[in-house]
Amino acid sequence: MRNPKFTHTIEVVWDLPEPIRALKKLAMNFRWSWHHETRDLFRSIDKDLWDLSHHNPIEFLYSIDRERLARLATDSVFLAKLKACEKDLDDYLAAETWYSRQQNRIEGERFAYFCAEFGVSEGLPIYSGGLGILAGDHLKAASDLGLPLVGVGLLYARGYFRQQLNPDGWQQEIYPQYDFYGMPLTLIKNENNAPLRVEVEFPDRTVNCQIWRADIGRISLYLLDSNVLENAPTDQGITDTLYGGDEEMRIRQEMILGIGGMRALKALGISPTVCHMNEGHAAFLSIERIRQFMLDHGCDFKTARQVIVNGNVFTTHTPVPAGFDLFTKDLLERYLGKLVASSSLNFDEFLRLGRIDPENQGEAFNMAVLAMENANYVNGVSKLHAEVTRSMFHSRWPDYPESEVPIDAVTNGIHTLTWISRRSTELFDEYLGSTWRDDAGNPQAWAGVEDIPDHELWAVRENQRGDLIRFVRKRLQNDMAKRNAAVPDFQLMGGILDPRILTIGFARRFATYKRATLMLSDRQKLLELLNHAERPIQIVIAGKSHPRDDGGKKLIQELVRFVNYEGGRHRMVFIEDYDMEVGRALVQGVDVWLNNPRRPMEASGTSGMKVVPNGGLNCSILDGWWDEGYDPGVGFAIGDRNDFPDQGQQDWLDSQSLYGLIESEIAPKFYHRPDNGLPTGWIQMMRKSIKNLAPMFSTGRMVQEYAEKFYLPSSEAYAKMQSNDLAQAKSALDWRSRVRGAWNEVRILGSSNDTGAKVDLGQPFTVSANVVLGSLKPEDVKVQALVGRMGANRELVDFTPINLSPVGQEGESTKYEGQVQLSEPGHRGYTIRVIPSHDDVSVPSELNLVRWQ
Repeated sequence: MRNPKFTHTIEVVWDLPEPIRALKKLAMNFRWSWHHETRDLFRSIDKDLWDLSHHNPIEFLYSIDRERLARLATDSVFLAKLKACEKDLDDYLAAETWYSRQQNRIEGERFAYFCAEFGVSEGLPIYSGGLGILAGDHLKAASDLGLPLVGVGLLYARGYFRQQLNPDGWQQEIYPQYDFYGMPLTLIKNENNAPLRVEVEFPDRTVNCQIWRADIGRISLYLLDSNVLENAPTDQGITDTLYGGDEEMRIRQEMILGIGGMRALKALGISPTVCHMNEGHAAFLSIERIRQFMLDHGCDFKTARQVIVNGNVFTTHTPVPAGFDLFTKDLLERYLGKLVASSSLNFDEFLRLGRIDPENQGEAFNMAVLAMENANYVNGVSKLHAEVTRSMFHSRWPDYPESEVPIDAVTNGIHTLTWISRRSTELFDEYLGSTWRDDAGNPQAWAGVEDIPDHELWAVRENQRGDLIRFVRKRLQNDMAKRNAAVPDFQLMGGILDPRILTIGFARRFATYKRATLMLSDRQKLLELLNHAERPIQIVIAGKSHPRDDGGKKLIQELVRFVNYEGGRHRMVFIEDYDMEVGRALVQGVDVWLNNPRRPMEASGTSGMKVVPNGGLNCSILDGWWDEGYDPGVGFAIGDRNDFPDQGQQDWLDSQSLYGLIESEIAPKFYHRPDNGLPTGWIQMMRKSIKNLAPMFSTGRMVQEYAEKFYLPSSEAYAKMQSNDLAQAKSALDWRSRVRGAWNEVRILGSSNDTGAKVDLGQPFTVSANVVLGSLKPEDVKVQALVGRMGANRELVDFTPINLSPVGQEGESTKYEGQVQLSEPGHRGYTIRVIPSHDDVSVPSELNLVRWQ
């Protein structure tokens, strides 16, 4: 028979001996994941067991032999290290922070950060790739800055998947079942000591979810789990796997994330002033937040929404329309019908909130549009990505120039202490002091890199490369052992890779646009580079393909076959089961990080940022973050910023550029050792890369930017909208209705200037315009002169809006004037426009009206 099902549960209470009880305290806060000393403490107990636990400290502590624990409890050296780590954690949690130094903050201010995945540590495997890693780093930086932020996500019982390749190189997916009680998680309980539950209504039933908490430094991450006995077996599996299942499973997961997440915060007594949707998966929270606000304040949908949009932030990471989650009307009506009705919103009006063209009933419902429509603060994750996103969504603001589509840019970063090696950490501590740890986003904190002697900087680089080679060999040996490989195979390990050779890393999600096999475009040329007599290279590759992406799996198979059967062996390896542990080993050990996506489809990319503080250099397409981070002194650029419509031609050109870079620039610079065996030119690039890029692309800078651009002003606007019994919101709503109704009355009769067709450089001149406002008042609008360069088709390029002021009436029109001063010679043009203006309404996010001359 099958194993019987349990009918009762009992908690087995276990604790450590009193002298070492602080180990559990350290284990239960994920700050250990970015604190070398604490990780070293765990590793010192039993290195093999630590690795076997996948760096899950609770499972690790449960597995330690009782006699070993008893010996540790009397080991004075160990106890001293334990006490130092405990004090460091306590000091960190109690220290003054960037946020605590902010003045005049709103009482009770809270920020809630929603994401479908969080990559905090390989010991909490609820992430798949870049989005989750970025989210985990975001929480860690928010902790360092002291932001009053909580994270909200889902707790996946089987995670993403563990990758194993068959003998032919084809990816196979393995889904282990995780025990949450054996992880650094706390199940949230109510006053009766029973698990706290929240309910989410589905078409014919209600699904219950329990809530777990992970402590990330000062930040609480709340994770919802549908695997409870009250639910039907199919519903218990909703939070089973990340990005698994069909469209119906996806809408269920996204309802639990957005709707259930908001209800979980309410059940926990947390009332966020700002909700940050990191990608569109959580966009349903906007409707639930409006519904809750209506109940709490006794107002209608429109008034509640006027408040809520001021308190929502949306970040998109998607560079192509096909990347957004889309749902059909029938599926939405079946699952969301009750929620929408309880919000007193007509379902057709709800559908309009999710369409780029609200009037196009044939358009699928887009979760990114829903998020965007209900957030006054929207951003892409690099400057180039923001441009691409503005282009994708320009049709929502058809009368505004594309450059003024209200989508900002906050370029991603990395949490430096999570990804930097112990060797680099010790080197920076010696020459930079502690400031780089505490304020990684501050360029001044990295100025001391100039003082590090060449030989010391290079010694760390050499040692880290050696660490990587040892890691790879051990990893491959373990993989062979799992497959019961013959003994001679193990003897090959010593010939896999060479710790003295230029090492290139390539690791990421195997989506086809990332072009993982670009390096194979000319296989003979690649073999020549790998086996060059004087300047050989070696390449370490890792990555997973989505289980349903056969195209990505074929790329993996193609690379593995080249390694195994076409001459790549010993100079190329593919590491299975890419995760945060593999990622750390790679970014700490490689000399060059390779990234060759098809431009401009890499929204940001963060893996290349991680090599920077470890002394690695980047070789990348000018896409995502590298488009703004590159200059010739810090790394290498594949190709240029020209994009050819013929993808085959683009791939060929980029592959030739890559081979040429390696052969003519990268390898010669690496192997040129004119000064006591030191590659001085290479070392200078390392130094400049660390100094210039480490602060620029850190989450310290990134999250502070989110706080200053979005969280703090959003929180203030949200509070302001609620003041005086919603008077501000009602006033803003009335104003919007009045302006929209009267906008057809607005006309620009004409404009002129007092200088004619010529003006001296730097000489101010006056632009005037006559505008008919109809029933609107001058304070309802801004009249602007847009001044810029003239394009080939009479369009304005790189224009600057200059506000004009009302100076009097001329019949039915109001005369406006303003001073213009041109600082560059050449032909310039200008035109006049009128846009709405109100202190409490975001234009054009909330009101996209404009009248052009």
